[in-house]
Amino acid sequence: MMTHHTSRRRFLKHSAAAGAAALAAPLATPRIVKGLVSANEKVNLAFIGVGGQGSSNLRSLTEEGRGQREGRNEREGGAEREGTAKLVNVVALCDADENMVNQHVSRFPKAQRHADYRKMLETQKDIDAVVVSTPDHHHAFAAVMAMNFGKHCYCEKPLTHSVYEARAVAEAAARNKVATQMGNSGHSGRGVRSVVDALRAGVVGNVVEAHAWTNRPIWPQGVPRPQGEDKLPPTMNWDLWLGPAPQRPYVGSRKGERTYHPFVWRGWWDFGTGALGDMGCHIIDPIFWGLDLGSPTSVEAEYDSPHNDETAPNWSIVRYAFAARGDRPALKFTWYDGGKLPPRDLTDGLVGPGPDGKVRLDNGVLIVGEKGRLLSDRRTSYRLLPEADFKDFQRPPRTLPESPGHHLEWVNACKGGEPSLANFAYSGPLTEMVLLGNVAIRAGKKIEWDAKEMKVTNAPEANRFVRREYREGWTL
Repeated sequence: MMTHHTSRRRFLKHSAAAGAAALAAPLATPRIVKGLVSANEKVNLAFIGVGGQGSSNLRSLTEEGRGQREGRNEREGGAEREGTAKLVNVVALCDADENMVNQHVSRFPKAQRHADYRKMLETQKDIDAVVVSTPDHHHAFAAVMAMNFGKHCYCEKPLTHSVYEARAVAEAAARNKVATQMGNSGHSGRGVRSVVDALRAGVVGNVVEAHAWTNRPIWPQGVPRPQGEDKLPPTMNWDLWLGPAPQRPYVGSRKGERTYHPFVWRGWWDFGTGALGDMGCHIIDPIFWGLDLGSPTSVEAEYDSPHNDETAPNWSIVRYAFAARGDRPALKFTWYDGGKLPPRDLTDGLVGPGPDGKVRLDNGVLIVGEKGRLLSDRRTSYRLLPEADFKDFQRPPRTLPESPGHHLEWVNACKGGEPSLANFAYSGPLTEMVLLGNVAIRAGKKIEWDAKEMKVTNAPEANRFVRREYREGWTL
């Protein structure tokens, strides 16, 4: 039986190679050859993190007839999709909070139960693939270890907690040749793919500016660390929940509001990645994909002050600069959260408070080209502005395949089919680009980025936000 010590040595060896590689461009999607599940076999799944989004992923993969929301129900066409229920077995449920596991036991009585995914991966030999839905700070640790054991891997967005980890995870996927997918479900939806088709067809001409925004955060941010310590619930393994994050006392709630667990960990820098990390991989996706953005050359941010090193700010506006790419001009991209929005004159009043006072299109993208502007909520389709200039517009033909459903894309890849389009060769660089915004927020200044060397060149002190320190006993 493999020990934790041996596993950590493997982590160190492989992730050192990842860092040395310094992937400045997306990796090619590998042909899946390792850990292949035959077309006639079910995929044996282990779920790491089974509360919140983990519970949702569990339902989507095992309840026959359920469609993935953005990947099926809200795309154009509306045709039914085959479910994944007949294609998978649930063989393991893992969570540091026993209550999260217990809520699923009646449905999966044969599944082995675990608190520590490291022990699970070392000891349980019937696992073909894992679904990682932990808080962000565990994503890379669970994903890399699983892939190093030859397991296919589905990991929630953002793929990782840091830029360095995004590189390490993408490299591990390429090295181990396993089927991978990030949980940015809109990537499989017709709404996102129609925007990508439009950008590739040059519908608005050369793009020089783009904007994306969200109504998040919907959890506490801009708050100090709570004082004191609460009694630990008997079902909670706080040490495992903290994992690679620095030690801190358990606090259940203050003033009637949860502090860390469940869900509200998203705003804390030690565990989550704020509104940008949570929603950026969803909302920025069609821009990054359709324009082949790659890495920015610089990023700067303004945000709610005073700056807080414990949690993300209440709102932020993050400005990324991208160099010219081939025949595409240089591009400026701006992210908004916490109620901030792009200028109304760019959206022709279609974004922001409507006549009833309610915000319209509270999550969306706006793409500004030489011929006009494209506005989309990513889920349905898009509008072209000014509308008078596009009254005779004919949509370009579809070039991207219709998805069978977000989770089913990955299950099919596990069984030897085509790689899912949100595989880690794509979603690693997307996550890296998104999380550079958090580096700029935390640095408190404009950062100049060297993608090849994976470092901030003008503010060396900001590099501690590119690659975080891990608690003793945790090595990636």
